[in-house]
Amino acid sequence: MLLIQRAKPPVGLWSLPGGHVEFGETALEAAARELLEETGVVAELKELAGLYEIIREKPPIHFAIACYCGHWKSGEPAAASDALTARWVSLSELHHLDFAPNVREAVAAAQNLLKL
Repeated sequence: MLLIQRAKPPVGLWSLPGGHVEFGETALEAAARELLEETGVVAELKELAGLYEIIREKPPIHFAIACYCGHWKSGEPAAASDALTARWVSLSELHHLDFAPNVREAVAAAQNLLKL
């Protein structure tokens, strides 16, 4: 599983690569672009692993996060500015990591979809 350790709040927690959708992009196109920009990895993204929301009153935020899963095609993980590190994490390591909100659920959904 390719994960990043966040360089932005919540700093230090493990997360999936991602970011904003640019005007005219589909969510799937944005996921593939963000993956490449944040990690240098290209993947064949196919399945929606889930839609997750983060809603907070202070400061007021509401994020809708579409998580996709797929298979590696090329590239070696290298952290970009949004990440402290980017690396492949074995399935046995997952339960030892501190995740950002909703990431554990998205990872479990991806494992199920990819039959890992």
